Amino acid sequence: MIEGNPKTATALLCAAALLSTATLLACTISPQTAVVPDTAHHTYLGFDRNSYPGDAALPILRKTFAFTSYWISPPPGEKTNTWLGKRELLRSQGFGFLVLYRGRDSRELKNVKVAQQIGENDALAASEAAKREGFPRDTIVFLDIEEGGRLSPAYHSYIHGWLWNLRDYRGGFYCSGIPVKEYPHTTITTAEDIFEHLFHKSRAFTIWAYNDACPPSPGCIFPQTPPSPTDSGISYADVWQFAQSPRRKEFTAHCPANYHNDGNCYAPGDTARAWFLDVNSATSPDPSGGVK
Repeated sequence: MIEGNPKTATALLCAAALLSTATLLACTISPQTAVVPDTAHHTYLGFDRNSYPGDAALPILRKTFAFTSYWISPPPGEKTNTWLGKRELLRSQGFGFLVLYRGRDSRELKNVKVAQQIGENDALAASEAAKREGFPRDTIVFLDIEEGGRLSPAYHSYIHGWLWNLRDYRGGFYCSGIPVKEYPHTTITTAEDIFEHLFHKSRAFTIWAYNDACPPSPGCIFPQTPPSPTDSGISYADVWQFAQSPRRKEFTAHCPANYHNDGNCYAPGDTARAWFLDVNSATSPDPSGGVK
């Protein structure tokens, strides 16, 4: 790096360039062009489930998926967590991770002050759980938000408390990318609502959007080149959950007939249909960065 007056530095560089054709060519190449790999078009397929599919399922699922979800808290509606202790086995099989922590329901957040404190407490619990499971520093932990549309002020207070108090880890949000009508000519998605509240005044965060409505979802498919997360309708999403099990008929009525007759989505290698799952695309084979 050359420090000092930018105009002077530029003049010196150009003068030096006249001494050598090679140097002249080097001066005309953008540094970004030289060092940034072209990964913009790479996408990866992953699955998520509330219940761990079992050790025997991993070689079969790995044939289709680059990454898997990994709960560090009990999933929604559950009191236990069957994923605990499985990180090293999944890592040895070559899986990347989407690390998940269950978010609160709105009814648990009585007011802004209480919500802030609950968010701080949940952040500490999430950090401790991620550390116990062996996830390295700076792994992204996604807060699972199941509610759609615009969130309440109390819920935003909860989100702030959670995001700013994750110790040694980074925050992300699993949230809806499905538009909800607010007024006759306006809609809102939860992803947009979160982004608008946190952008410009936040710690860095990552969006994992779910939108299983067709379109834009292709339904229950497993392409070698998965759709881009931006195709979800959320331009800043790094992960897109485009199929859910069981299918939600109110959103999937126009989907291709690629779900099973029972309404679930199964991996191609799961001929016994033992593990229904949700399907995701991401810009990384390890969206949480939890493999290190």
